[in-house]
Amino acid sequence: MNEIILKTEQVSKVYGTRDVSTVALNGVSLEIAQGSFTCIVGPSGHGKSTLMHLLGGLDRPSSGKVWLDGTELSNLDNNSLAKLRGAKVGFVFQFFNLLQGLTAQENIETAMMLAGLPEKTQGPRALELLAMVGLADKAGSRPSQLSGGQQQRVAIARALANEPEILLMDEPTGNLDSAAEAEVLAILRTLHSQGKTIVIVTHNDAIAQTAEQIIHVKDGKIVQ
Repeated sequence: MNEIILKTEQVSKVYGTRDVSTVALNGVSLEIAQGSFTCIVGPSGHGKSTLMHLLGGLDRPSSGKVWLDGTELSNLDNNSLAKLRGAKVGFVFQFFNLLQGLTAQENIETAMMLAGLPEKTQGPRALELLAMVGLADKAGSRPSQLSGGQQQRVAIARALANEPEILLMDEPTGNLDSAAEAEVLAILRTLHSQGKTIVIVTHNDAIAQTAEQIIHVKDGKIVQ
């Protein structure tokens, strides 16, 4: 049985002040196994993305605990948290978040630079990742010269720049047509077969049906 790589214990997240507050998550406990493929599903505005941000250390809970690969995150200062996040997690978002002034290769190299990878390895590794997602011929293209599906494949390659164990994805096919979606899903299946832990926030039933574990979130709670 695979070890638990992501875990929460009675996690809650409240935004705002005591007088005007919104409860995004309320007492969420879960476990995600290393190497698994998990989908977090549920209605819009019910806490799915908040949960993903907490799992990846992008935000901190108002109460409760989060473990990332055995490390309890509340004990870490911001610098230590950023270092752990950078070493363990790759993020992919619905709107790609690529730097518009940079080429596909340069977007990936920038992620490598931020992760502290040696400069001499950045170019070859970026080209290797672009080839892996089927975009070897688009290394010199800027985001505006790429389709939505191609931009998302660049975003996936960028998320792999630091060779993370975990990929956290928020609606990665939400802006794609069916053909581009199929391309992205094929890449995700390949990454999963290689041992990556994949967690996807999605409304997409086709993606959810391929998952090993489905976590249903409603009104800030996990429901059966």
